[in-house]
Amino acid sequence: MSTRESDIARSIVRNLETGSRTLDRAILARLASARDRALAEHDRAPAWHAVWAGHPKLRLSEHPATGIRHLLAVAVLVLGLLGVVFWQSGNSRGYELADLDARLLTDDLPLDAYLDKGFDSWLKRQSR
Repeated sequence: MSTRESDIARSIVRNLETGSRTLDRAILARLASARDRALAEHDRAPAWHAVWAGHPKLRLSEHPATGIRHLLAVAVLVLGLLGVVFWQSGNSRGYELADLDARLLTDDLPLDAYLDKGFDSWLKRQSR
């Protein structure tokens, strides 16, 4: 941490400490109570379980369009993926090329024979 960052951090800590000393006793009591409840909830929650701030039903009722917005985003994503799959299944050119590559690689002839310009005419003469 650089000297400037340390100075800023010390200034922030000093301001927070000054601000906490000037708080009303009722506010301090409410903050301490909230901290105790949060610690108690943390101790009761299993390690694999997410702990939410506030009740989930209250949070969902505050923003009812949130669920619809997320559902719409997932639906668009699924439809897009289905469109890509449909488009790829109609594109049989890729399968033809893959089949041709597999035939060339598993054939007994070397690949250079297929590249030879006279090979094609030799094949036509042999097949007659």
